Amino acid sequence: QVQLVESGGGLVQAGGSLRLSCAVSGRTFSSYAMAWFRQAPGKERDFVAGITRSGAGTSYSDSAKGRFTISRDNAKNTVFLQMNNLVPADTAVYYCAASWTGVARAPGGYASWGQGTQVTVSS
Repeated sequence: QVQLVESGGGLVQAGGSLRLSCAVSGRTFSSYAMAWFRQAPGKERDFVAGITRSGAGTSYSDSAKGRFTISRDNAKNTVFLQMNNLVPADTAVYYCAASWTGVARAPGGYASWGQGTQVTVSS
């Protein structure tokens, strides 16, 4: 079992940027596909972006495509989410997640989760 700790959330004005980080404990980070999800109050947890074990492959939700970039540093056991041109609809708690089996768009595909970091975008 790995432990995931997100950081980098905060309050930003519409049009601004944030960079989220997720530090992963353990020696097998490169064995996991990683993803970011988000959950707004009263809504389901939704897929935002995913990245393969090597970092060569990425996928994004329609709302994230063109604005967000997921990346990873396997030497530092960290996955990132660069978020640009933020809008109020991006307000949510953002979670990173790890999967042995590959990138999936459903939360059920991930065995390990962080505690989440709040992102609030003001208009």
